[in-house]
Amino acid sequence: MNNQHPYCYSLDIPVRDYELDSEGIVNNAVYLHYLEHTRHCFCRQAGLSVGNLTSGGLIPVVSRLEVDYKTPLHSGDVAVSRLWVERKGVRFVFHQDLYREGDGMLVARAVVTIVCIEDGRPSRGEPLAEALTHYLESL
Repeated sequence: MNNQHPYCYSLDIPVRDYELDSEGIVNNAVYLHYLEHTRHCFCRQAGLSVGNLTSGGLIPVVSRLEVDYKTPLHSGDVAVSRLWVERKGVRFVFHQDLYREGDGMLVARAVVTIVCIEDGRPSRGEPLAEALTHYLESL
């Protein structure tokens, strides 16, 4: 568990056999899908549809992604994906951790930075900030 900030969202993600590589562990690229799926589910819970944002002209995009892989997941495992979010100027920074259900081992730790483009130009992403007001922490 992250000792500095409480998580504001958690999602269980079962490992599917087709996500495994030749060594029988989840392929490293699949973790990026887990992280993105978690952010999209979190946004839906917050009352925000990424589809509605983009149709309204605001496009949130990943500008930076850092992942530290700690422990592999295997067939039959369930990943517990947790996050908390903060705003740093125009950036929305998602701190995401994946744990293995059962033993609670840290699987991966990620920091995902999102910026917004509105009508083809950089934006402060105010609609996103408004939707996430209850979850955001400013530093």
